[in-house]
Amino acid sequence: MTTQITEPATAAAPGPGEPPKKAKTPRYKTTWRKAFKRDWQLYTLVIVPLLFFLVFRYAPMLGNVIAFRKFVPGGSIYGETWVGLRYVKMFVNDPNFWEVFGNTMALGALSLVFTFPLPIVLALLLNEVRSRYFKRFVQTVSYLPHFLSIVIVAGMVMQLVSLEGTVNQIVRALGGEAVSFIQDPSWFRTIYVSSEVWQTVGWGTILYLAALTTIDSQLYEAARIDGANRWQQTWHVTLPGIRPTMITLLILNIGTFMAVGFEKVLLLYNPLTYPTADVVSTYLYRVGLVSNNFSYAAAIGLFESIIGLTLILSANAISRRTVGTSLW
Repeated sequence: MTTQITEPATAAAPGPGEPPKKAKTPRYKTTWRKAFKRDWQLYTLVIVPLLFFLVFRYAPMLGNVIAFRKFVPGGSIYGETWVGLRYVKMFVNDPNFWEVFGNTMALGALSLVFTFPLPIVLALLLNEVRSRYFKRFVQTVSYLPHFLSIVIVAGMVMQLVSLEGTVNQIVRALGGEAVSFIQDPSWFRTIYVSSEVWQTVGWGTILYLAALTTIDSQLYEAARIDGANRWQQTWHVTLPGIRPTMITLLILNIGTFMAVGFEKVLLLYNPLTYPTADVVSTYLYRVGLVSNNFSYAAAIGLFESIIGLTLILSANAISRRTVGTSLW
Protein backbone atom coordinates (compact mmCIF):
# COMPACT_ATOMS: atom_id res chain seq x y z
CA MET A 1 0.00 0.00 0.00
CA THR A 2 1.44 3.28 -1.08
CA THR A 3 0.75 6.46 0.83
CA GLN A 4 0.80 9.61 -1.20
CA ILE A 5 2.14 12.67 0.60
CA THR A 6 0.98 15.95 -0.79
CA GLU A 7 3.58 18.69 -0.56
CA PRO A 8 2.42 22.19 0.34
CA ALA A 9 2.02 24.51 -2.55
CA THR A 10 5.12 26.59 -3.25
CA ALA A 11 5.57 29.62 -5.35
CA ALA A 12 6.85 29.10 -8.86
CA ALA A 13 10.44 30.11 -9.52
CA PRO A 14 10.52 33.71 -10.73
CA GLY A 15 11.94 34.50 -14.11
CA PRO A 16 15.00 36.63 -14.64
CA GLY A 17 14.42 40.18 -13.40
CA GLU A 18 11.12 39.32 -11.67
CA PRO A 19 10.52 39.75 -7.93
CA PRO A 20 10.03 36.54 -5.92
CA LYS A 21 6.42 35.42 -5.66
CA LYS A 22 4.84 34.48 -2.36
CA ALA A 23 3.04 31.20 -1.96
CA LYS A 24 -0.72 31.54 -1.88
CA THR A 25 -2.37 30.44 1.32
CA PRO A 26 -5.85 28.98 0.83
CA ARG A 27 -8.59 30.96 2.57
CA TYR A 28 -11.62 29.34 4.07
CA LYS A 29 -14.68 31.56 4.20
CA THR A 30 -17.50 30.93 6.62
CA THR A 31 -20.83 32.37 5.56
CA TRP A 32 -23.08 34.01 8.14
CA ARG A 33 -25.61 31.22 7.61
CA LYS A 34 -23.10 28.57 8.66
CA ALA A 35 -21.91 30.69 11.58
CA PHE A 36 -25.47 31.23 12.81
CA LYS A 37 -26.33 27.54 12.42
CA ARG A 38 -23.22 26.57 14.36
CA ASP A 39 -23.49 29.13 17.20
CA TRP A 40 -27.21 29.95 17.25
CA GLN A 41 -27.35 29.47 21.02
CA LEU A 42 -24.87 32.32 21.51
CA TYR A 43 -26.69 34.60 19.07
CA THR A 44 -29.94 34.18 21.00
CA LEU A 45 -28.28 35.91 23.97
CA VAL A 46 -28.21 39.23 22.09
CA ILE A 47 -31.95 39.26 21.38
CA VAL A 48 -32.93 40.96 24.65
CA PRO A 49 -30.19 43.66 24.46
CA LEU A 50 -31.09 44.36 20.84
CA LEU A 51 -34.77 44.70 21.73
CA PHE A 52 -33.86 47.03 24.59
CA PHE A 53 -31.85 49.34 22.33
CA LEU A 54 -34.48 49.15 19.61
CA VAL A 55 -37.39 50.05 21.90
CA PHE A 56 -35.74 52.49 24.30
CA ARG A 57 -32.92 54.00 22.19
CA TYR A 58 -33.64 53.91 18.46
CA ALA A 59 -37.43 54.08 18.33
CA PRO A 60 -37.58 57.29 20.43
CA MET A 61 -35.30 58.95 17.86
CA LEU A 62 -38.34 59.23 15.61
CA GLY A 63 -39.76 61.70 18.10
CA ASN A 64 -37.02 64.20 17.22
CA VAL A 65 -39.17 65.23 14.28
CA ILE A 66 -41.28 67.40 16.60
CA ALA A 67 -38.28 69.73 16.82
CA PHE A 68 -39.39 70.84 13.35
CA ARG A 69 -43.14 70.37 13.78
CA LYS A 70 -45.66 71.96 16.14
CA PHE A 71 -46.66 69.46 18.77
CA VAL A 72 -50.09 69.70 20.40
CA PRO A 73 -50.81 67.57 23.48
CA GLY A 74 -53.45 65.02 22.58
CA GLY A 75 -52.64 65.15 18.87
CA SER A 76 -50.22 63.18 16.75
CA ILE A 77 -46.98 62.18 18.46
CA TYR A 78 -45.14 63.42 15.36
CA GLY A 79 -46.62 66.91 15.48
CA GLU A 80 -49.44 68.63 13.64
CA THR A 81 -47.90 71.19 11.27
CA TRP A 82 -44.43 71.71 9.84
CA VAL A 83 -42.69 74.82 11.22
CA GLY A 84 -39.14 74.28 9.94
CA LEU A 85 -36.40 75.88 12.05
CA ARG A 86 -38.75 78.00 14.14
CA TYR A 87 -37.84 76.37 17.46
CA VAL A 88 -34.16 76.29 16.59
CA LYS A 89 -34.24 80.06 16.05
CA MET A 90 -36.08 80.45 19.33
CA PHE A 91 -33.40 78.88 21.48
CA VAL A 92 -30.57 80.44 19.47
CA ASN A 93 -32.01 83.89 20.24
CA ASP A 94 -32.90 83.00 23.84
CA PRO A 95 -30.33 84.45 26.31
CA ASN A 96 -31.56 82.11 29.04
CA PHE A 97 -30.59 79.11 26.96
CA TRP A 98 -27.02 80.32 26.43
CA GLU A 99 -26.66 80.96 30.15
CA VAL A 100 -27.82 77.40 30.78
CA PHE A 101 -25.48 76.14 28.04
CA GLY A 102 -22.56 77.92 29.70
CA ASN A 103 -23.41 76.35 33.05
CA THR A 104 -23.50 72.93 31.41
CA MET A 105 -20.11 73.44 29.81
CA ALA A 106 -18.63 74.66 33.10
CA LEU A 107 -19.98 71.75 35.16
CA GLY A 108 -19.02 69.26 32.45
CA ALA A 109 -15.47 70.61 32.26
CA LEU A 110 -15.01 70.63 36.04
CA SER A 111 -16.40 67.11 36.34
CA LEU A 112 -14.08 65.86 33.59
CA VAL A 113 -11.00 67.58 35.06
CA PHE A 114 -11.52 66.11 38.53
CA THR A 115 -13.37 62.82 38.04
CA PHE A 116 -11.22 61.49 35.18
CA PRO A 117 -7.65 61.63 36.58
CA LEU A 118 -8.46 60.93 40.24
CA PRO A 119 -9.46 57.25 39.65
CA ILE A 120 -6.11 56.77 37.89
CA VAL A 121 -4.25 58.26 40.86
CA LEU A 122 -6.20 56.13 43.35
CA ALA A 123 -5.59 52.98 41.28
CA LEU A 124 -1.85 53.69 41.15
CA LEU A 125 -1.75 54.26 44.90
CA LEU A 126 -3.68 51.07 45.63
CA ASN A 127 -1.39 49.18 43.28
CA GLU A 128 1.55 50.13 45.49
CA VAL A 129 -0.12 48.92 48.71
CA ARG A 130 1.36 45.64 49.90
CA SER A 131 -1.06 44.98 52.77
CA ARG A 132 -3.89 42.94 51.30
CA TYR A 133 -6.33 43.72 54.12
CA PHE A 134 -5.69 47.46 54.06
CA LYS A 135 -6.07 47.47 50.27
CA ARG A 136 -9.43 45.69 50.48
CA PHE A 137 -10.58 48.08 53.19
CA VAL A 138 -9.74 51.16 51.09
CA GLN A 139 -11.39 49.63 48.02
CA THR A 140 -14.56 48.82 49.93
CA VAL A 141 -14.81 52.28 51.49
CA SER A 142 -14.23 53.99 48.14
CA TYR A 143 -16.69 51.76 46.25
CA LEU A 144 -19.62 52.11 48.66
CA PRO A 145 -20.81 55.61 47.60
CA HIS A 146 -21.41 54.34 44.07
CA PHE A 147 -24.17 52.04 45.32
CA LEU A 148 -26.09 54.83 47.03
CA SER A 149 -29.00 56.30 45.12
CA ILE A 150 -28.85 59.87 43.90
CA VAL A 151 -31.64 60.81 46.32
CA ILE A 152 -29.65 59.56 49.30
CA VAL A 153 -26.47 61.29 48.11
CA ALA A 154 -28.30 64.60 47.57
CA GLY A 155 -29.93 64.32 51.01
CA MET A 156 -26.57 63.67 52.68
CA VAL A 157 -24.97 66.60 50.86
CA MET A 158 -27.76 68.97 51.85
CA GLN A 159 -27.52 67.86 55.47
CA LEU A 160 -23.74 68.35 55.51
CA VAL A 161 -23.78 71.87 54.04
CA SER A 162 -26.93 73.19 55.73
CA LEU A 163 -26.72 76.06 58.20
CA GLU A 164 -26.64 73.62 61.11
CA GLY A 165 -24.75 70.93 59.22
CA THR A 166 -21.34 69.42 59.85
CA VAL A 167 -19.47 71.80 57.56
CA ASN A 168 -20.85 74.92 59.21
CA GLN A 169 -20.21 73.45 62.65
CA ILE A 170 -16.55 73.07 61.71
CA VAL A 171 -16.53 76.63 60.35
CA ARG A 172 -17.95 77.95 63.62
CA ALA A 173 -15.45 75.91 65.63
CA LEU A 174 -12.64 77.59 63.69
CA GLY A 175 -14.04 81.02 64.48
CA GLY A 176 -15.90 81.70 61.24
CA GLU A 177 -19.51 82.47 60.46
CA ALA A 178 -22.00 80.00 59.03
CA VAL A 179 -22.39 80.08 55.26
CA SER A 180 -25.63 79.30 53.43
CA PHE A 181 -24.01 76.99 50.89
CA ILE A 182 -27.26 75.71 49.40
CA GLN A 183 -28.62 79.20 48.66
CA ASP A 184 -25.31 80.68 47.45
CA PRO A 185 -24.84 80.30 43.65
CA SER A 186 -21.06 80.63 43.93
CA TRP A 187 -20.84 77.42 46.00
CA PHE A 188 -23.04 75.17 43.85
CA ARG A 189 -20.32 73.99 41.44
CA THR A 190 -17.96 73.19 44.29
CA ILE A 191 -20.67 71.18 46.06
CA TYR A 192 -21.69 69.33 42.90
CA VAL A 193 -18.16 68.41 41.78
CA SER A 194 -17.13 67.38 45.30
CA SER A 195 -20.10 65.05 45.66
CA GLU A 196 -19.47 63.66 42.18
CA VAL A 197 -15.84 62.91 43.04
CA TRP A 198 -16.84 61.23 46.30
CA GLN A 199 -19.45 59.08 44.58
CA THR A 200 -17.61 58.02 41.40
CA VAL A 201 -13.85 57.98 41.98
CA GLY A 202 -13.73 54.70 43.89
CA TRP A 203 -15.87 52.89 41.34
CA GLY A 204 -13.77 54.26 38.47
CA THR A 205 -10.64 52.57 39.83
CA ILE A 206 -11.99 49.09 39.05
CA LEU A 207 -11.12 49.20 35.36
CA TYR A 208 -7.70 50.68 36.01
CA LEU A 209 -6.87 48.06 38.64
CA ALA A 210 -7.90 45.38 36.16
CA ALA A 211 -5.70 46.99 33.49
CA LEU A 212 -2.74 47.09 35.90
CA THR A 213 -2.89 43.31 36.32
CA THR A 214 -2.27 42.82 32.60
CA ILE A 215 1.13 44.56 32.66
CA ASP A 216 4.01 42.09 32.36
CA SER A 217 6.05 41.97 35.59
CA GLN A 218 9.21 41.42 33.53
CA LEU A 219 8.93 45.02 32.33
CA TYR A 220 9.26 46.23 35.93
CA GLU A 221 12.20 43.90 36.48
CA ALA A 222 13.93 45.21 33.37
CA ALA A 223 13.29 48.79 34.50
CA ARG A 224 14.79 48.08 37.92
CA ILE A 225 17.87 46.54 36.30
CA ASP A 226 18.27 49.74 34.29
CA GLY A 227 18.21 51.73 37.54
CA ALA A 228 14.67 53.11 37.40
CA ASN A 229 13.11 54.14 40.68
CA ARG A 230 9.41 53.69 41.55
CA TRP A 231 8.35 56.98 39.99
CA GLN A 232 10.24 56.22 36.77
CA GLN A 233 8.72 52.74 36.65
CA THR A 234 5.27 54.26 37.02
CA TRP A 235 5.92 56.84 34.31
CA HIS A 236 7.61 54.56 31.75
CA VAL A 237 5.94 51.19 32.44
CA THR A 238 2.67 51.54 34.35
CA LEU A 239 1.12 54.52 32.59
CA PRO A 240 1.92 53.27 29.05
CA GLY A 241 0.50 49.89 30.07
CA ILE A 242 -2.89 51.33 31.01
CA ARG A 243 -2.94 54.00 28.29
CA PRO A 244 -5.49 52.17 26.05
CA THR A 245 -7.91 51.98 28.99
CA MET A 246 -7.31 55.64 29.84
CA ILE A 247 -7.95 56.78 26.26
CA THR A 248 -11.09 54.67 25.92
CA LEU A 249 -12.61 56.04 29.14
CA LEU A 250 -11.57 59.58 28.23
CA ILE A 251 -13.39 59.35 24.90
CA LEU A 252 -16.50 57.99 26.61
CA ASN A 253 -16.39 60.76 29.23
CA ILE A 254 -16.03 63.41 26.54
CA GLY A 255 -19.03 61.89 24.75
CA THR A 256 -21.14 62.44 27.86
CA PHE A 257 -19.67 65.90 28.44
CA MET A 258 -23.01 67.63 27.89
CA ALA A 259 -25.02 65.06 29.83
CA VAL A 260 -24.36 66.55 33.25
CA GLY A 261 -26.18 64.59 35.98
CA PHE A 262 -29.82 65.62 35.70
CA GLU A 263 -31.05 63.94 38.88
CA LYS A 264 -28.37 65.31 41.18
CA VAL A 265 -28.65 68.86 39.83
CA LEU A 266 -32.45 68.72 40.07
CA LEU A 267 -32.27 67.61 43.70
CA LEU A 268 -29.57 70.07 44.76
CA TYR A 269 -30.47 73.28 43.00
CA ASN A 270 -33.16 75.86 43.76
CA PRO A 271 -34.29 79.13 42.14
CA LEU A 272 -31.60 81.05 44.05
CA THR A 273 -28.82 78.98 42.45
CA TYR A 274 -30.19 79.00 38.90
CA PRO A 275 -27.43 81.38 37.66
CA THR A 276 -24.76 78.68 38.16
CA ALA A 277 -26.75 75.47 38.71
CA ASP A 278 -29.29 75.39 35.88
CA VAL A 279 -28.07 73.06 33.10
CA VAL A 280 -29.52 72.01 29.76
CA SER A 281 -31.20 68.87 31.13
CA THR A 282 -32.98 70.72 33.96
CA TYR A 283 -33.91 73.54 31.59
CA LEU A 284 -35.43 70.97 29.23
CA TYR A 285 -37.38 69.51 32.14
CA ARG A 286 -38.92 72.86 33.05
CA VAL A 287 -39.57 73.93 29.46
CA GLY A 288 -40.79 70.58 28.16
CA LEU A 289 -42.63 68.86 31.00
CA VAL A 290 -43.56 71.74 33.30
CA SER A 291 -44.43 74.30 30.59
CA ASN A 292 -45.66 71.70 28.03
CA ASN A 293 -43.52 73.20 25.25
CA PHE A 294 -42.39 69.85 23.88
CA SER A 295 -41.30 71.00 20.44
CA TYR A 296 -39.03 73.68 21.86
CA ALA A 297 -37.54 71.19 24.31
CA ALA A 298 -37.03 68.66 21.51
CA ALA A 299 -35.11 71.23 19.46
CA ILE A 300 -32.79 71.98 22.39
CA GLY A 301 -32.33 68.27 23.12
CA LEU A 302 -31.46 67.58 19.48
CA PHE A 303 -28.89 70.40 19.58
CA GLU A 304 -27.38 68.91 22.75
CA SER A 305 -27.16 65.47 21.11
CA ILE A 306 -25.41 66.90 18.05
CA ILE A 307 -22.85 68.63 20.29
CA GLY A 308 -22.21 65.37 22.17
CA LEU A 309 -21.84 63.39 18.94
CA THR A 310 -19.41 65.98 17.56
CA LEU A 311 -17.32 65.86 20.75
CA ILE A 312 -17.00 62.06 20.80
CA LEU A 313 -16.18 61.86 17.08
CA SER A 314 -13.56 64.58 17.43
CA ALA A 315 -12.01 63.00 20.52
CA ASN A 316 -11.86 59.61 18.81
CA ALA A 317 -10.23 61.04 15.67
CA ILE A 318 -7.66 63.05 17.65
CA SER A 319 -6.81 60.03 19.81
CA ARG A 320 -6.39 57.77 16.77
CA ARG A 321 -3.99 60.21 15.08
CA THR A 322 -1.96 61.22 18.13
CA VAL A 323 -1.62 58.10 20.28
CA GLY A 324 -2.90 55.40 17.93
CA THR A 325 -5.69 54.27 20.27
CA SER A 326 -9.40 54.79 19.58
CA LEU A 327 -12.81 53.23 20.02
CA TRP A 328 -13.19 52.53 16.31
